[in-house]
Amino acid sequence: MEQTVAPQALSRAVDIGEAARILEKADRILIIGCSGTGKSTLAQVIASLRGLTYVSMDRDIFWLPGWKMRPRPEAISLIEQAVAGPRWIIDGNSPGTLPLRLPRTDIVIWRRPPRHVALRGVISRWLRYRGRSRPEMAPGCPERLDWKFLRYIWTFERDEAPQFQEMLARHGNNVPVVTLKSYRDGEELLSCLRSKT
Repeated sequence: MEQTVAPQALSRAVDIGEAARILEKADRILIIGCSGTGKSTLAQVIASLRGLTYVSMDRDIFWLPGWKMRPRPEAISLIEQAVAGPRWIIDGNSPGTLPLRLPRTDIVIWRRPPRHVALRGVISRWLRYRGRSRPEMAPGCPERLDWKFLRYIWTFERDEAPQFQEMLARHGNNVPVVTLKSYRDGEELLSCLRSKT
């Protein structure tokens, strides 16, 4: 049985068509969502279409070689530097850092497909990059898959999604949010955006 959390009403929920119109002019975009849902892929395509600086939270902010976490004060400083930039797209989670990111964000894209889609995504990514670091990850962090990570994905809607909803309500009340519930939604968004650029 699929586990979902009833979404709180996002104050600025927008549909895919409206999101594409916003993205056409947006200079600062956040992409959030469970691991394996295609955040990085979508972010890189939009960055290329719009000429935005692409920032991967995993690669550029959080991880050091050997799967060592960057000290939090350093990570916070890097986030502050990234969001101070004029034009960017940042993909990654960390709901606790949304208060730093949301105030300068023009739109949030929330990738939110069913968990079996996320599980398939991380397993396929692991098979593709096993023993190597993927491009969106810090060097020296070979792709890995363990029960803790699988559990994180399995319980994402129950444990993580409410934190995102709370942070969006508290710190991004006026920021438009488009929720993409499938890969097809992502393709539709890109198709709409391409037709406008």
